[in-house]
Amino acid sequence: MYLFDFLLIIISMLILVICILVGVAFLTLLERKV
Repeated sequence: MYLFDFLLIIISMLILVICILVGVAFLTLLERKV
């Protein structure tokens, strides 16, 4: 179970990082349009 919890935490962190990168890229694109 410990291994599963560890994998779950890693996956959650990856999703969080991806969401942040997508958000930053989206904001930069919006700023370029304006």
